[in-house]
Amino acid sequence: MQFQRAPKKTPVTLLAASIGLALQLSAASALAQDAAAASSTAPTTTTAAAPAADAPPTELDTVTVTGFRGALEKALDKKRSEIGVVDAIVAEDIADFPDLNLAESLQRIPGVSISRDAGEGRNISVRGLDSQFTRVRINGMEALTTTGGTDSSGGANRGRGFDFNVFASELFNSITVRKTSSADIEEGALGATVDLQTARPFDYDGFTFVTGAQLGYNDLASDLDPRATMLVSNTWADNKFGALLSVAYTKRRLLEEGHSTVRWDNGTSSGGFAGTPAAESASVFHPRIPRYGVMEHEQERLGVTASLQFDPTDKTSLGLDLMYADLDATRTENFLNGLSFSRGACAAGTAGAACRAAGASGKPETVVLESVVDERGNLVYGRFNNVDVRSEARYDELETKFTQFNFYADHELTDDFKLHFEGGRAKSEFENPIQTTITLDRTNAQNYTWDYRNNDRLPVITNGFDVNDPAQWAFINGVSEIRLRPQYADNTIDNVSLGMSWALTDSFTLKGGGQFKEYTFESREERRASELVVPALPAGTTLADFTRTIQLEDIRNVGDGRWLIPDIDAFNRAFDLYSDEGIFAVSDTVSSVLGNNRTVTERDQGFWLQGDFNTQIGSLPLSGNIGLRQVTTRQSSTGWSTVGGQPVLTTVERSYEDTLPSMNLVADVTPDFLIRFAAAKVMARPGLGNLTPGVTVNVSGGNRVVNGGNPLLDPFRAKTADLSFEWYFAEESLLALGLFYKDIDSFVQTSRETRPYYTSGLPESLLAGTGATVNDDFQFNIPLNTTGGPLKGLEFTYQQPFVFLPGFWSDFGVQLNYTYVDSKIQYMTAAGATSLRTDLTGLSKNAYNATLYYEGDKFSARVSAAYRDDYLTTVPGRNNNDVEGTAETLTIDMSASYKINEHFELTLEGLNLTDEFQDQWVDSIGDRASVYHHTGRQYFLGARYKF
Repeated sequence: MQFQRAPKKTPVTLLAASIGLALQLSAASALAQDAAAASSTAPTTTTAAAPAADAPPTELDTVTVTGFRGALEKALDKKRSEIGVVDAIVAEDIADFPDLNLAESLQRIPGVSISRDAGEGRNISVRGLDSQFTRVRINGMEALTTTGGTDSSGGANRGRGFDFNVFASELFNSITVRKTSSADIEEGALGATVDLQTARPFDYDGFTFVTGAQLGYNDLASDLDPRATMLVSNTWADNKFGALLSVAYTKRRLLEEGHSTVRWDNGTSSGGFAGTPAAESASVFHPRIPRYGVMEHEQERLGVTASLQFDPTDKTSLGLDLMYADLDATRTENFLNGLSFSRGACAAGTAGAACRAAGASGKPETVVLESVVDERGNLVYGRFNNVDVRSEARYDELETKFTQFNFYADHELTDDFKLHFEGGRAKSEFENPIQTTITLDRTNAQNYTWDYRNNDRLPVITNGFDVNDPAQWAFINGVSEIRLRPQYADNTIDNVSLGMSWALTDSFTLKGGGQFKEYTFESREERRASELVVPALPAGTTLADFTRTIQLEDIRNVGDGRWLIPDIDAFNRAFDLYSDEGIFAVSDTVSSVLGNNRTVTERDQGFWLQGDFNTQIGSLPLSGNIGLRQVTTRQSSTGWSTVGGQPVLTTVERSYEDTLPSMNLVADVTPDFLIRFAAAKVMARPGLGNLTPGVTVNVSGGNRVVNGGNPLLDPFRAKTADLSFEWYFAEESLLALGLFYKDIDSFVQTSRETRPYYTSGLPESLLAGTGATVNDDFQFNIPLNTTGGPLKGLEFTYQQPFVFLPGFWSDFGVQLNYTYVDSKIQYMTAAGATSLRTDLTGLSKNAYNATLYYEGDKFSARVSAAYRDDYLTTVPGRNNNDVEGTAETLTIDMSASYKINEHFELTLEGLNLTDEFQDQWVDSIGDRASVYHHTGRQYFLGARYKF
């Protein structure tokens, strides 16, 4: 006897589906009655023998599960019906996703953690593997979106990681996370493949109209922010043609504030302190740029989806999905910097004349008057003379435009042979046309202090002079800076695939197909010839005419929490900064920016063959698939390399092949207890920034970096195995344990060293106009292939509505999951010597998510907690620190709604209710503050109308 595995649903869902079919599909009414009758004979299981043909129809009561609980049930049904290891999130209602941000929703899935930028989720990691190992598809086609963030959150995205903050969550009706591989799913992920699905007209019955609006309030920014959504859909010609349009709009203003240091370094760095104080020791560490900052974010997010579906015959289906998203933002970053502690001596000769005349020789001129060093080697208190202080203001205009079209067609040549075609393009265009930084300077300030003794994250910093007095500041040619750095990054993916499915028997289906994909990445940046050439102030003006005041809003008693910053608008009115003429001309041929002007083109060709089967071993039903995917990657990288001390535009081409077998099995031990096993070979291509043939030199004040590339890097490759146990012990309920193992054969890591620029052999011309000298310490980042290592872990899931409790308690329910991941990687130096053996970057060993919900007839509410253990971000660490990382986070969110009637609903949502700080640190022993910022609590009050 052959066992036919079909998508299973919990009894409540099966009853509702059967009744719906009986009402709407008169031609299939008999089948609907049979399915319902089968369920009524075994209400606590999901499979039952078919009833006799002459069995009388049974009257059934309809039980409708809606809202958050209904979304959980649908997601559970999807998980249960899949062959591979899958988790899903489903919209609670039409255009009503459970969270305001896609990444925030994804973190509720076992094994998924998120990183944030500007107070909302930006990237995800899956099972300890960060965003570069996760591939995202929108409506079945691979896509990549990139945005620009603050420097502490990764800056402009020039990699393969997907920025989820581009999209409003209301545009989607489901997210599926595929944690195991199969031959019919294209390659490119070590962590997971994430499928984002927008709404289509055939998802709804006839005319549908939904609209909603919310007003948001952030308690730190003290501003009101609007959100609005709309969806309209209809079908015609006896449901053979349908059209849908959805729109989502958000406007958001956010304030971010806190302390940062741009890392710590030891006492001997940057030429050491003046004299020979105790603080000048290789074992004593001090903040490189101690500072407080205030960042102002403004964002407008617009998303539009359109979908057409046409079924000309009962054997042919055609569809077209269109998507447009626009994230338009401005951001200011304002800092009061203690700059001396990362600044070396002035350049020799005429190049350093202005620097010497201003007394801006940095750390070698700085005198340590008092110091206290704690037991971890941290200089937690210091009083200094001759400190160079800088007020810095930066203004960015940023925009990401995402467009996608995807045409698909399904045709049944026979009852057993089907074809599927898909083709389209996804394009993400990131523009940062204005990135302007202006600095004011005060050299050789006396009696400068910092004090971390009472709070190692929010120190008291005093600058030794009145930082609100314009007369105390200077705008100095050769020392102060005007940075103009417009930059752009485009990602385009063209995709065509053709697949077939041939049901050879009732229990075996042969599938196969081919796919061609072309991926193009382009990056461009422009800069001034010299950022230290600044004009004199116009006659009759002073810095009072070119400054404004800014202050910390919620952080108190930290010293100088209010200070003057450059008024960029005033400077622009006076000097026409964006004229692109004279000293303000910008070019992509400036030596220091050549490395950011590069392209990568990949042409990927894949063929696959897969067998899907349903069988029975004794009395044990077994389903699964076994397949093979063969992939060829042809890569072309173009960038500026250095040949004979001169920059040369260079193109490097290469190709490589991968053979990727896969297997997924699921055994129905009982109708409610499943065991899954999966094994595969997987691969992910190297990061785009690592594939340039040249180097990028970046100098921003005391932050000096050289990033190298290697276009011949091999991809990440791994062997994976999964074993999971799933017990659907009651309606809408699950108790599951998943075990996973990844043997990472080849890995790409970045070696990091701090050393003087002259040791690199790079030409001095790359430093022109930056203010840096060949004797300055630079951070050198070089990618290289290493052997990787094993990664293993487990996921535990518990989900259940409390229907067994009396009274209103039966309307409560819970969703819990816990993830443990462990992996040790041997890190290497640029010379190939072994360095540290420690965790993968981005890996949190422990993570959990918990949601307690109440779902009544009219009122519903839930509260959710998401915890992520601390994780490493940079190995080896920079500036003589062993590692760098991010501290643990626990975020609490809530949501509530009240239904006035079947059409109208009121909503209330609260995000980050504990105002969790972003806490980045350096050194595993020193635990030194690198970034400690917060963005406040966010609330939304709104209403939804559904027709």
